[in-house]
Amino acid sequence: MSTPATGSHATVGYGQLIRHNRNFRYLWFGQIISLLGDWFNLIASASLLALLTQSGLAIGTLFVIRMLAPFVVSPIAGVVADRYNRKHILIATDIIRAIAVFGLLFVRDAGHVWLLYTLTVIQSGVSGFFFPTRIAILPDVASPRELGAANALSSATWSVMLALGAATGGIVSGAWGIYPAFFIDGLTFFVSAIFIAQIKLDATPGLDTSDKTVGAALRQYLDGLRYLRQHADVLVISLHKAAITLLMWSGVQIAQVAIAEDVFVIVIGGGISLGLMFGITGVGTGVGPIVVRYFTGDRNRPLRLTITLSYLVGILGLAITAPLINFGTVLFGNLLLGAGGGIIWVFSTQLLFQAVPGHMRGRVFATEFAFFTLTGAIAAGLAGGLLDSSLGISGVLWWMAGLTLLPTILWALWLNTGNSADPATTEAGATPAQ
Repeated sequence: MSTPATGSHATVGYGQLIRHNRNFRYLWFGQIISLLGDWFNLIASASLLALLTQSGLAIGTLFVIRMLAPFVVSPIAGVVADRYNRKHILIATDIIRAIAVFGLLFVRDAGHVWLLYTLTVIQSGVSGFFFPTRIAILPDVASPRELGAANALSSATWSVMLALGAATGGIVSGAWGIYPAFFIDGLTFFVSAIFIAQIKLDATPGLDTSDKTVGAALRQYLDGLRYLRQHADVLVISLHKAAITLLMWSGVQIAQVAIAEDVFVIVIGGGISLGLMFGITGVGTGVGPIVVRYFTGDRNRPLRLTITLSYLVGILGLAITAPLINFGTVLFGNLLLGAGGGIIWVFSTQLLFQAVPGHMRGRVFATEFAFFTLTGAIAAGLAGGLLDSSLGISGVLWWMAGLTLLPTILWALWLNTGNSADPATTEAGATPAQ
């Protein structure tokens, strides 16, 4: 592929992409299966901790671990994604995660909480290799004119499976118990690996792999950081996911657990109400980008302007949720919150696809992943602690709404500086190395 994926190219539809692109189809099938189990796992883990500890801080710690472990491995994950066959990396990480998840079946009482945390570290750390690699492989399996549809469909799938997986996981956990969810999750990783194995990918590593020393890996990682420093617009775009995770998503997930446990409780432990909140958020993150992309296409300027508006939609969602008037308004606020954050996620990813050359994708996306996992861990830790304070659930949500104005204003100012979409960025995206 020698041309960038930009709005000037005729794009393909979602159905056409799935029907005619065999490699993307198998990658997508694997994503559907593994994400279904992922959300089963999250609901089950949070519900199990709530039952064993009755502590907001303990649940916050779970979310901190889920976010911090990928951050720790991100420097080497980016180099690995640019050094080695991305298909093989995805298969290996699926298998390791399956084994880790099956270990959660042995967490049976409060004395086993350490095991839950340990296995979560392993699973999340390995996910730190999987997710940047999966994003980086998209342009390897989709042509430039297919890339916008592939990105939007992949992100929408994440959201739809959040909705289905979280809702179904909540129902399974509430009606049948927590451990079936762990068992299903473990199986889904194996099925995902089988689908990914069907991909025929001849792309060679973008980095020289003759020197496999730690020093060489460090130099290659630093090359990625230098690239971001030299391309300010790419750096700014890569911070969007960190902003929405810090202020709109990670802390809200902790608050959702507390709402399900203490305010709107449906069955013991609030498993169903938690699943419904996660699920409606997933609907928003899936439907929002698909609908809005119909109007913006993959054109650079409309994508950038829409990101600003999407921050405001997310703030409105937080403001509607915060008063906790009734469960219906909470679900509606979560829907708007998901839509705003989902659009920012999809559109910022598309802007990076259009700007970053192939041999840098792994390191750029791994660094972006590091940004948002670190901020997610910070938000989860703060929210978990604050929920146990006098501030309470509503106070935490109001603070998030107010603080989200900061990235909204900063991004709007950046668009008016003349530095966005600079020539260096466009040039970088024009000759991707495959």
